[in-house]
Amino acid sequence: MRTIRLPEPPSGMLGMPEIFEGGVYSVIRRAVIIGNGFSGAENQSIGLVRALGLADKHSIYRVIRPQGGINDWLHWLPVSVHQQIYYIIMRICGTSRFGVVLGGKRLSPISYDTSMSAGLATVLDADAKRIATMARETFEKDGPLLVVASGRDTISIASSIRKLAPDNVFVVQIQHPRRNLSRFDLVIAPRHDYYPLTPQAQVQIPKFLRKWVTPYEPPNKNVVLTVGALHQADFGALRAAAAAWHDELAPLPKPLLVVNIGGPTGHCRYGVDLAKQLIGSLQNVLASCGSLRISFSRRTPQKVSSLIVKELSGHPKVYIWNGEEPNPHMGHLAWADAFVITADSVSMLSEACGTGKPVYVIGAERCTWKFEDFHRSLQQRGVTKPFTGKEDISESWSYPPLNDTAEAAKRVQEAIAERGWRLRP
Repeated sequence: MRTIRLPEPPSGMLGMPEIFEGGVYSVIRRAVIIGNGFSGAENQSIGLVRALGLADKHSIYRVIRPQGGINDWLHWLPVSVHQQIYYIIMRICGTSRFGVVLGGKRLSPISYDTSMSAGLATVLDADAKRIATMARETFEKDGPLLVVASGRDTISIASSIRKLAPDNVFVVQIQHPRRNLSRFDLVIAPRHDYYPLTPQAQVQIPKFLRKWVTPYEPPNKNVVLTVGALHQADFGALRAAAAAWHDELAPLPKPLLVVNIGGPTGHCRYGVDLAKQLIGSLQNVLASCGSLRISFSRRTPQKVSSLIVKELSGHPKVYIWNGEEPNPHMGHLAWADAFVITADSVSMLSEACGTGKPVYVIGAERCTWKFEDFHRSLQQRGVTKPFTGKEDISESWSYPPLNDTAEAAKRVQEAIAERGWRLRP
C-alpha cells in the first residue's frame, strides 16, 4: 500500500494546524495546583501557573492536615499517616459537628483556609488516584496535564500522580522535596535550601545527623534554583493593582513607606523586643516620609500588633490596615516608594524585591540557618539593606529586580519542550 505523505508546513507561518505541530496530544492547555491551604505555598504555584499563561485554566486541589489539640503534635508525620491517626481518634472518641475534646483541648475537624479560593468556583480534595485517572481519561481530548505543587504535605500527592499517569502529566514540585528528586519532572527550589551542603553549615550539623539533613546531594539537571520565593506579583498584576488602588493611594503624600510585618519562626525568632525596635526606627524616619502604611500578616503575634497600633496609630502620617477586606497588599506593592519588611517572610521579601524599589529589612540578624544565608544573598546582590532608623526615605536607590517567577517559568517551558510537548494558553 502506498504511503501517504503529508505536505511540509509552510515555514515562518503562525497558527498552523496542530497536525503540523505535534498534534493535540502534545499541547498543554490546563493545569492542576496541589495546595496545602497556606497562602505562602499556594501563591508560589499560582504565580508559576500565571507566568505560564494558564491563569484562568487551572483548578486547585488541597491536602489539609487536621488542626487543634493533639494534631499540633503530629505535624512531623506524613500527612496521610496523620489523617489516618486523626480518623482513628475520632472513631474512638466519637464525632460531632464541633469535634471532640482531648486532653482539655478541642480536636478540630480538617479545615480549609478559604482565603486563597477567591474567584475559584471550587477547591477540591487532593486525591492522587482521582487526578491521575482524570489526566488519563481526558488526555485524548484535552492533551497533557500540568501539575504544580508546593509544600511538604503535597509531595506524596504530586509524586503519586506522576507515578500513576507518567505519560499524561508533567509534574513540577516547588520547594525542595527532601529526597528522590527523580519522582518529579522538575523541582523548583530556592538556593538557600541547599545551605546544608555548604562548609559553614556542615560545621553546624553534628556528624551523625548530616546524612539526615536535606538536601543531602547537590542539585541535578531537573532542579531550578531561585533566589527567593515565586509569587503572583508580576507586571500585569501590579499594573491592575495600581489602577484598582489609584483613588486611595495615588493622592497620598510622597514618599510612601509600606511596612509589612510577619511573625516569628523557628529560625527567625522575635517578639515585643523587635516591635519596640521597629517602632523607634519608624518614629525616627517619619520626618522623611510623606505617608506610612502598616500591614500585619496572619502570623503576627497579638502582642506585637497591639503594641505597634498603640504607639503609632495616632500619628497623622500613619495608616494601619485593620485586617478587614479589601486587603491593600497588591496596591501597596504597586504604589509604595520603599518597603520595610520583617526578616521572617521570604514570600513578602520576594514580592517587594521584584519591584526594584528600596527594601529595608528588620530582624535579619536574628535569623539563623538557611534564612541567614537567604538574607546574606539579598544584601550581597544590593537588593536589601538593614533598617536602622537612620534612613532618609526620600533618597531612593535601585537594583535589578528579582525575576524568579518568570525565569522559573522559562525553565519549565524548556523542560516541557524536551519532553516533546509545549504550552498553549
